[in-house]
Amino acid sequence: MTDLRTRPDAGPRRRTLVGCRGAAQAKTDVEAQAIMNTADSRSEAGRIEIDDVQSGALRPRPVPYEGKFIFLRVDDRHAGRALLRRLLPVTSGGLPSTDRSQDAWVAVAFTYQGLKALGVPQESLDSFPRAFREGMAARAELIGDVGESAPEHWEAPFGTGDVHIALSALASDAAQLSEKLEQARVAFEDTPGVQVIWQQEVRQLPTGRTTFGFRDGISHPNIEGVGLPGSNPQEAPIKAGEFILGYPDETGSLPPMPTPDVLGRNGTYAAVRKAHTNVAAWRRFLRANRSSAEEEALLAAKMVGRWPSGAPLALAPEHDDPELAADPQRVNNFLYRENDDRGYRCPAGAHIRRTNPRDSTIIGDARMHRLIRRGTTYGPPLPEGVLEDDGAERGLVGVFLGAHLERQFEFIKAQWINDGNFIGYPGEKDAVAGHHGGTGTLTIPEKPVRRRLRNLPSFVVTRGGEYCFVPGLRALRWLAELED
Repeated sequence: MTDLRTRPDAGPRRRTLVGCRGAAQAKTDVEAQAIMNTADSRSEAGRIEIDDVQSGALRPRPVPYEGKFIFLRVDDRHAGRALLRRLLPVTSGGLPSTDRSQDAWVAVAFTYQGLKALGVPQESLDSFPRAFREGMAARAELIGDVGESAPEHWEAPFGTGDVHIALSALASDAAQLSEKLEQARVAFEDTPGVQVIWQQEVRQLPTGRTTFGFRDGISHPNIEGVGLPGSNPQEAPIKAGEFILGYPDETGSLPPMPTPDVLGRNGTYAAVRKAHTNVAAWRRFLRANRSSAEEEALLAAKMVGRWPSGAPLALAPEHDDPELAADPQRVNNFLYRENDDRGYRCPAGAHIRRTNPRDSTIIGDARMHRLIRRGTTYGPPLPEGVLEDDGAERGLVGVFLGAHLERQFEFIKAQWINDGNFIGYPGEKDAVAGHHGGTGTLTIPEKPVRRRLRNLPSFVVTRGGEYCFVPGLRALRWLAELED
């Protein structure tokens, strides 16, 4: 008899046998179906259709980079579908090219109102998760967008329902970006019934750092079966279903997916946010809470979790180490539990440790809340040494991608950034990204006595945000070919 474990075609049949045996032992029909679903989901591992996933969904942004975000409103569904047909040749799938001259892409995403404007059937619209259907503005209080960050203060058209299609273009240099944007521009400018309602240019600053003065874009998750290495050699691969719909996630099951299958499979969700950075307030706070320039630099690093070069406190606890930071094999090669579980090097409340606790001792499982984060900078830097705001708009446009809006982006915002229960500091918020309003605190473990900073202002103010669905390429064609 042929051994099912070694036959080339044994996968599906063995899966069915395993599933059936388990289902036969189940006490209820619900249990039986769950066992079969789990068996089915496991059989899909390693079969990721990467060429159908939009390039802009999984790949890290280029370094350096130039980019642009464009929001469109669809006034006529037929025009919207025609636009998609014109955008299809511009939108690529798969992994990044090893040729830097080809390191550019355009990604296409849709809000719930956008899918509705295109004429997507109501049955399909109802199959999307609640958070996506409601939109970010409706869930602002949950994710900490309150006070000056509340939707009533957002920049138009965020939160108005007018944002239907979100285009993002990123490239290694201005020439590549211009070429990609020209292709996209021809598509939407030749389509009456579709209006450009918002645009935002982004680019890496000459320093290679954010407006706060820190290197960004260092960490990228290790996604199983994708063929794109993660940035931390010590991170075990995370199931593809945490980031791409249609594949098993960390629970071993398939995440809920929009219907029909052609629409949901190989898609993902993106939380797109524009945030203003109050750099002058950041500098004033640091200056007021230090006794020397060296202490000011260390305090800033304790709040962020890295030095300005990108060197992590976990590996460089006493001073910046640009040489370490420049080594891609070392800069992200660290965990917390073995050498820094108490946070003497990198405080538990530091920004990078909150948003990615790695193996820290926390309440919950950090692997269930991993995101692909793509931050891009807009506006001019505040000149070095200036402590008063100059009135210029500066900050970041962040794109946060994952298959579960609620237990990834929303959980991180509500529980990890705007609360401290999970690290044992109830009421404390992310020192950098949390909403403080002048009453924030940060605990920094020190020996013999910990230090507690008080009266933190808000250093980041939300200017707006949208929840978007980033479909696979087959889904884009399906949307483009919709009929009344």
